[in-house]
Amino acid sequence: MKKDYSKLWTLFKSMFVLSACTFGGGFVIVSLMKKRYVEELKWLEEEEMLDVTAITQSVPGPLPVNASVIIGYRMAGIVGSLVAIGGTILPPMVIISVISLFYNQFRTNPYIATALEVMRAGVAAVIFDVVINLAGNVVKTKRVLYIAMMIIAFIATYLLDVSAMLIILVCLGIGLIDLVVTLKKNKKGEAV
Repeated sequence: MKKDYSKLWTLFKSMFVLSACTFGGGFVIVSLMKKRYVEELKWLEEEEMLDVTAITQSVPGPLPVNASVIIGYRMAGIVGSLVAIGGTILPPMVIISVISLFYNQFRTNPYIATALEVMRAGVAAVIFDVVINLAGNVVKTKRVLYIAMMIIAFIATYLLDVSAMLIILVCLGIGLIDLVVTLKKNKKGEAV
């Protein structure tokens, strides 16, 4: 039983630290989660982390909380999800509560304004890193369909200003069709 508590503690602590040290939104935490859960703890394979990222971006809610639900459930079931959610939401809740008490001082402080500007540059670099890693993982699949979808989605978003929700839904539909076709091919191959 101690081993289960140890895993739950590691899960809580990891989510807590990631959430406390992440500034700039959900995409920033993706690369940190990959480093922690794929490379350090080896709880997930890289493909699983890519799947977690895709799912968390596709469902409503904050990306870090969605990811904590999936990773927590994968590691320790429902209890793991609850522990991971607790570790994820506790730091921002405390930080925002403290900031709300001193909002006027934060808003007018030139040092804090400068620090926030500097953090934006760091956040942009981390998001760029996430984009490169995710694109690299798509290219590694060597599936022309996935690579074409990635390029078309980029063009639709960046050049044509198409809604991200529409792109996600279209990609989901194409992915489901691809899955059905692949399953039918596999069944035909097994029948022969």
